[in-house]
Amino acid sequence: MNFLETIFHRCNQASHRPVVQEARDGRMVPTSGSELLGEIRTARTFLIKAGLKKGDRCALVASNGIRWAALDLAIMAEGGIVVPLYARQSPSELVEMMQDCSPSLICCGDETLRGAIAEHWREAPRSVLFDEIFAAAVSDASEDSGINLKDSDPVTIIYTSGTSGEAKGVILSAGNLNYMLRCTAGRLELLMGNQSRDREGAGTPDAVFHYLPFCFCGSWVLLLTCLSRNSLLTISTDLSKLADELRLAAPDYFLNVPALLERMRAGIEGQFRQWGGARQKFFEKGRDAWLRRRAGQARLFDLLWSALAGALIFPAIKKKISPNLKALICGSAPLALETQLFFMMLGLPVLQVYGLTETTAICTMDLPGQVEPGRVGPAIEGMEMKLGAGEEVLVRGANLFQGYWGRPQATSDVLRDGWFHTGDQGEVDAAGNWRITGRIKNLIVLSSGHNVAPEAIEEILVRKLPGAQQVLVVGNGRSFLSAIVAGEVTSAQVERALEEINLELPHYKRVRAFYIHNEPFTVDNGLLTANGKLKRDIIVERFREQIEKLYTERSA
Repeated sequence: MNFLETIFHRCNQASHRPVVQEARDGRMVPTSGSELLGEIRTARTFLIKAGLKKGDRCALVASNGIRWAALDLAIMAEGGIVVPLYARQSPSELVEMMQDCSPSLICCGDETLRGAIAEHWREAPRSVLFDEIFAAAVSDASEDSGINLKDSDPVTIIYTSGTSGEAKGVILSAGNLNYMLRCTAGRLELLMGNQSRDREGAGTPDAVFHYLPFCFCGSWVLLLTCLSRNSLLTISTDLSKLADELRLAAPDYFLNVPALLERMRAGIEGQFRQWGGARQKFFEKGRDAWLRRRAGQARLFDLLWSALAGALIFPAIKKKISPNLKALICGSAPLALETQLFFMMLGLPVLQVYGLTETTAICTMDLPGQVEPGRVGPAIEGMEMKLGAGEEVLVRGANLFQGYWGRPQATSDVLRDGWFHTGDQGEVDAAGNWRITGRIKNLIVLSSGHNVAPEAIEEILVRKLPGAQQVLVVGNGRSFLSAIVAGEVTSAQVERALEEINLELPHYKRVRAFYIHNEPFTVDNGLLTANGKLKRDIIVERFREQIEKLYTERSA
């Protein structure tokens, strides 16, 4: 069976049980397997009547929800190519991507979004609302129609982040998904082990919480993985209520980006500082003792403090986050080692995933029970990874994309001799565990000839400055490094942080000047990509005058 047939088979098996639910206003709104199939059938009926043909692109612009998942599956089942787009991006950016792939149909979650797209694209193809799609009368033809997908058939075009300002459409095939979902399901089986059996012979479903937009490749892969195996997936519908929804869902695991885990860690530590007194003392002494013992630098009484915190403090924190958590899964960007160790200390292993949209989201995955903090695990089964020139990570396997939509030159630039050139720098240890150290194109070459990967310095500086939202290190072709700090921080705070950081760095990696921009970089102001990465080239251009002034004043 292909991945769609597997999902439909799973829904039939769980016809009377919830397979997915939405968290809404403090309660769960469940959908059974048969109900989800009904929604898919309704969407397929609409698509047939709308004249969707095999290979037609269909843009999907909406927030997460059960209808999003149903429409996504329906488009692929009818042979269409889904183009999922981030509803929070500016209408001009959305239109630019749609003009690139020429969809025959645009499916919008709400009227406001549809109107904004129409305003920016007067010649846009037909645009329909979800309410129109799911109001269709089901036909017998759609109910009985099969799924005819070859491995080579494209099923989606996912636009990359476009950190340099240009988003490219990554073409993924049915074969990519057939391969990848087997891999992800296998790793989750290792995490969950043998679940108990119910009267129908099916194991107890994994409880999974999901808040990341489905238009991102890794998030979409987890959605499809959950639908294809014995899971109950809870979809968050209000990010402002994330903590409450998480406790309500009580998941076994959920997918994260580093930014959320960093905020969770900062919030927990801040809460103990606010409480003060004995609770703060127990927590901080227990934390510091645990970290020293792990580093092999234990002091007198560290065993006592870590034991007390491990019995009285850490389990209570873990339970408050969510009582049944077995692990946190994290991807999309580097996770600070200190944050990974923090959650390990609480009894929550953080399983890291590394990959790109071009690799169907995943290249490596931590093996449950064999996590090496600071690394992103070994390559997934059946896939090859090696280091090329400049320590660039090269990948080969069934997870590689078909190419960039309408960009043969860009495709041939990164797919050479069967290997995908990721643009990431990395290293691998003797056990096969990978570490990603930076992006080749982000590498700063100083006038002295020294090469500097800015990401590590940026991460340290952000951690040292609680009020900072982002940091961008610059200095290509210059004699020293400077930083743009975005957020509510003072010059004195930045100076103190740099004094501390620079002591630990070689002379050429020291940041010697900085500029503070009180407004954070965001998707709305065009300085972050849809999944939160810095648009480095655009930021440098936006702040060209301020950067130039830093170097002029320093050399004066």
